[in-house]
Amino acid sequence: QVQLVESGGGLVQAGGSLRLSCAASGRAFERYAMAWFRQAPGKERRFVAGIKSSGTNEDYADSVKGRFTISRDNAKRLVVLQMNSLKPEDTAVYYCAARYSRVSYLVDEYPDWGQGTQVTVSS
Repeated sequence: QVQLVESGGGLVQAGGSLRLSCAASGRAFERYAMAWFRQAPGKERRFVAGIKSSGTNEDYADSVKGRFTISRDNAKRLVVLQMNSLKPEDTAVYYCAARYSRVSYLVDEYPDWGQGTQVTVSS
C-alpha cells in the first residue's frame, strides 16, 4: 500500500500550463504502476495518463495525447503530470493512483488514491 498526496492544481487560462505532482510514501514504490485520473462535475472518473513502474512506458488518453506528459522519479517517490495547451474541457479534479503491477485504464483496479487536486481552465 502507498499513500499519495497531490499538489499543483489551480486556475489557468486556456492555452496555459500546469504541473501536477504526486508524492508517495510507503513501501516498494518502484514496484507500482502510477496513473492520473480526472473527474469533471457530474461525470465519471476517467483515465488520463499512466506510467509503468520502471518509468519506461507511458500511456495517455486520446484527449490529452501530445499535450500532457507523465513522468516519475522513483528515488524521490514522485510522479509528475505536465499539462500544456490546456483547454476548458480539461477542468476537473485530478487524482493520482497507484496499482501493483501494470497500468490499467480502470478506476476499480487501483486500490490506492490521493485526495485530488482541482484544475480549472478558463476560456
